[in-house]
Amino acid sequence: MEAEQAFVVGIDRDAVLARREVVRRGLRRGAWITVGIGAVGIVVAVYALLAFRGSGMWPFALLLMASMLPLVASTVQALRLDAERRRWNAQNELPPVAFRMSAKGLELACDGAPYPVSLPWATIRGFKQEKVFGQFVLQLELAPGIAATTAGVRGLDQPAVRALVKPSPLLKPTGLYLVKALDQPLHVIDQALKHFSDGKAGVSTR
Repeated sequence: MEAEQAFVVGIDRDAVLARREVVRRGLRRGAWITVGIGAVGIVVAVYALLAFRGSGMWPFALLLMASMLPLVASTVQALRLDAERRRWNAQNELPPVAFRMSAKGLELACDGAPYPVSLPWATIRGFKQEKVFGQFVLQLELAPGIAATTAGVRGLDQPAVRALVKPSPLLKPTGLYLVKALDQPLHVIDQALKHFSDGKAGVSTR
């Protein structure tokens, strides 16, 4: 029996390690700026409640306080994810392969995830190139309505994957793969995606 044909995209270890540090600094800097804004808003709201008692301003002060809570929550979540990712990185080696394509679908190695993500071609649109923290990265684009429980999908429910593939609206997406860390150029990856998916998936650079 012939081995299944596959297209494999490798990864540059040094580029990924450098990217991790850039992302870590960027996320932590953004997290502390966000929590600072939230803390200032809450302090202002508390001051207004105490200083203008009986003036009828309390609903506005409470509204301001409530609007700051998501900012604080996003900071806590970002710092927690950063700590979890660093613990994982310290205990595990980088996978030698970023992702592979075959007639069955796309298999992704996600930083911080214990096992790869498997996606049938009907569940994805491909990758979108974006610039994050000054570097071009690839974001995975899923088809509408796709979730961890979709038939044929495996691994989307891992916390590290959710933080990268379908990030919380409160967190800045950091990209699944650094473009310059991949051992294949984007146009070749795009051609392979189109080939294996029968033209349903590709790389968007808009």
